[in-house]
Amino acid sequence: MRYRRLGKTDIRVSVIGIGTWQLGGEWGKMFEQFAVDAILEKAAEQGVNLIDTAECYGDHLSEKLIGQTIKGRREKWIIASKFGHRFKPNFERDNLFEPVQVQEQLEESLRSLKTDYIDLYQFHSGNDEMFDVPGLWEMLQKQVKAGKVRHLGISISSKQDRIYQVDKSSAVGAEAIQVVYNRLERKPEEKVFDSCIRQNLGVLARVPLASGFLSGKYSKDAKFAGGDVRSIRQDDEMSELVEEVSRVKSEVPQGTPMAQWALAWCLRHPAVTCVIPGCKTVEQVESNAMAADLPDISDDHPQAV
Repeated sequence: MRYRRLGKTDIRVSVIGIGTWQLGGEWGKMFEQFAVDAILEKAAEQGVNLIDTAECYGDHLSEKLIGQTIKGRREKWIIASKFGHRFKPNFERDNLFEPVQVQEQLEESLRSLKTDYIDLYQFHSGNDEMFDVPGLWEMLQKQVKAGKVRHLGISISSKQDRIYQVDKSSAVGAEAIQVVYNRLERKPEEKVFDSCIRQNLGVLARVPLASGFLSGKYSKDAKFAGGDVRSIRQDDEMSELVEEVSRVKSEVPQGTPMAQWALAWCLRHPAVTCVIPGCKTVEQVESNAMAADLPDISDDHPQAV
């Protein structure tokens, strides 16, 4: 495993992390505790130390499963979570960005994770008006001073570049940006990454496998169960994704699994600290971790440690 410093923080993270939206039950599978234990134990064996979760992945369900697994071994993990939403069924959310609401969410996340602190606490895909809610960032800075949060971050929406939020990161005390970035979705390269480099912000790349499509295993006729968030894609969108994947397959070195290549591709960019692919099995954890060994990942990266 390779490790990088998360921007200007003192956090040393593995270049391969674990995204855990799937643990909330919206990716076509419900997880038992033993399965989560096995996934995270295998991740630890592979040198992975970053877990990314959120308040609305199943109404703190993802956090609760993680908390049970890491109990007694908290110091071995870098835990990133988020605030701003309340879980609702059918892939819906309520927005909760008022300071008192966020403080309540933080306390519930701490209880769910069975921890006294969260390493990276992130504003979760809100718009610019939500970002500028009076008193929000001042309240969050108080949580940092109180030791309940080590560092603040911003998880920006994939629908727009949210460059306003990125540019204001340092001013509000945020030290990391989470963004959708993969071989098929390169919008952050236009403005976001330049701002991150300029401010020395860490970057977590989410959806690095394009919701699994960059594994190369899905055809345009692929069907997803009703409880899988990918089931809401339209047929034309599905076909377009599969066609894009077909076009980039020629870039994958012979003998290299496409999913591993896709993770390494993201990590080549000088702004990107780590990737946080989701995984449903121990085998996927192991395969993802192996991407850190590919020669595409340079030890000369600006954040390499």
